[in-house]
Amino acid sequence: MIGTTARHPSPARRPRRGFRALALVAAAALPAVLGSALAPAASASTTDPGGWARVAHLSPDTKAVDVQMTALSGGAVVYELDDVAYGAVSDYIPLDEGTYVVSMVPSDAADDAEPVVRQSVDVAEGEPVTVAAYGTNADLQTTVFDDDLSAPADGQARVRVIQASTVEPVVDVDTVDGQPIAQEVPSGAATGYAAVDAGSWDLELAGAGEASSAEVDLPAGSVSTLFVLDTADGALTAKAVTDSATLADMPIGGIETGGGGTANQGAFPAFPVVLTGLLLAGAVIGVVTVRRRASEGAR
Repeated sequence: MIGTTARHPSPARRPRRGFRALALVAAAALPAVLGSALAPAASASTTDPGGWARVAHLSPDTKAVDVQMTALSGGAVVYELDDVAYGAVSDYIPLDEGTYVVSMVPSDAADDAEPVVRQSVDVAEGEPVTVAAYGTNADLQTTVFDDDLSAPADGQARVRVIQASTVEPVVDVDTVDGQPIAQEVPSGAATGYAAVDAGSWDLELAGAGEASSAEVDLPAGSVSTLFVLDTADGALTAKAVTDSATLADMPIGGIETGGGGTANQGAFPAFPVVLTGLLLAGAVIGVVTVRRRASEGAR
């Protein structure tokens, strides 16, 4: 049959059969395109879960630094930040499980300059951590804080205090109307997380010297860290960082951040693929229809 058909082609039917075959291929491929597009996206964080790390520059007399994070195994540089100034806290960096080395070098230093800070950090599955440099430049220290971004109850916020002041070795944090937030927090320490009513808070920061005031905002559903820092004139101040808004690339079913950051990422990742598949199928079917009508007209 194949040989006979090849010797006696039919001009009217040959194009139709070819385009029918193309239409069948497109129709067969469309469910696969749609199925793969509509299936949940398999990201690195779902198939190869890891944790997160961020860095904080909390040394008041240390100039801006360049930060580099290197994998201990293999020595690959996985993250870099430039010109990180005092009081800055980076977003969380998604990382595979393992040990990393965080190095900080003055931003204006030579390429071969020794880091002013070098700190190893272990990253575990599903665990965020904060790597902080604090203290004066002459006595620079580093530490790693374990973070907890579990979502608070409705209408509330969760907050903790990290005491990084060099002016006061021990600090109390209260509301201006006398409600205690954290008591006798030593320099370089972090308190546990506490649930509080969401909203703006007027705080009083007190050590051995004169007390200072600060206003912070704690959004509903957020998890925040309240960093106690020094002002340029030697007083205390507080900076609230909404941690749950700086967590990127969350794994599906991972930490609930109470609406912060990327909680809804990936809701419609397949739409461009679906649209492309539909347009392709429509174009093929349209061509087939036109050629078929042309063929019938020729007959």
